[in-house]
Amino acid sequence: MSKEGMAWPAWLGGGRTLEVPCTVEIERSFDSFHAYAVPEGVDLRPGDRVVVHGTPDHIGFGEKMSFETRATVYRAGPLTRFWTQWVAIFELTELYHCGFEPKEAA
Repeated sequence: MSKEGMAWPAWLGGGRTLEVPCTVEIERSFDSFHAYAVPEGVDLRPGDRVVVHGTPDHIGFGEKMSFETRATVYRAGPLTRFWTQWVAIFELTELYHCGFEPKEAA
């Protein structure tokens, strides 16, 4: 069976893509180690995926970079969005069970 025959309907699984500008900030230093990518002109929703293009594969220690590039946003369909929200609720409740017991119980 071909790939087209196995694909989900667009209204069910998503499949819409957007090409948007993106601001990227990368820092690798003693104080911070982070990378932020902010797609511009689009509101991200649960289940959406973002692929950033043109990022460096290495940054030296003590360096900080900020630049403009492009990103592809893959929109989630209603089923994927619902599933992402549903699973997130249960993953959040896992945080409620971490070390808040009194010392005498331990």
